[in-house]
Amino acid sequence: MTEAETPPPFAVPDADRQDRMVEAILFASSDPLSTDEIEARMPRGSDAAEALRRVEAAYAERGVNVVRVAGKWALRTASDLSFLLRNEAQETRKLSRAATETLAIIAYHQPVTRTEIEEVRGVAVSKGTLDLLLELEWIKLGRRRETPGRPVTFVTTEAFLTHFGLESTKDLPGLDELKKSGLLDARTVAITPQKDDDPLEADDEDGPGEDANLFN
Repeated sequence: MTEAETPPPFAVPDADRQDRMVEAILFASSDPLSTDEIEARMPRGSDAAEALRRVEAAYAERGVNVVRVAGKWALRTASDLSFLLRNEAQETRKLSRAATETLAIIAYHQPVTRTEIEEVRGVAVSKGTLDLLLELEWIKLGRRRETPGRPVTFVTTEAFLTHFGLESTKDLPGLDELKKSGLLDARTVAITPQKDDDPLEADDEDGPGEDANLFN
């Protein structure tokens, strides 16, 4: 290879270009991405972690923010502007009190068995309630307990963290903040219409009211 044909030396993109790359990657992704996943898409020598810090700061006061959810990065509408967004293509329904209470119990007590959920709620948990939460992918099956019958446990998922904008379960709000967090009061989700079943708000399970003590 002659001197004229020698390829140029490898050049690491400058900080501004790395920031633009991060913006493009996050914008194009439908799912949150980890720092390593973002860096793997960038040219060799790029520092995705540093670029993410700069982009996060740059977007802090904009209508769209760069946020960490479930330990990953995503673009999200600024919380104070969420009221502007509506999805007319989906039928919006509300989860029943039974479903939101069950979800909250799993979130705070995980891993937890169905029997333990019922002990906390003081009422039986229907299969439909758990099936709906599994369908929404907000909960999943955990390890079986090493007790007689080896009952299965339930735990929350990455999709749960993403939906509620939490980086990890350590960021779950205090009990007094549950209604503000959306776990108990703001219960609107977009779901496929169900049968006449207790997981939806129309026909709730018999059980304690809104002021019930859900947690030990």
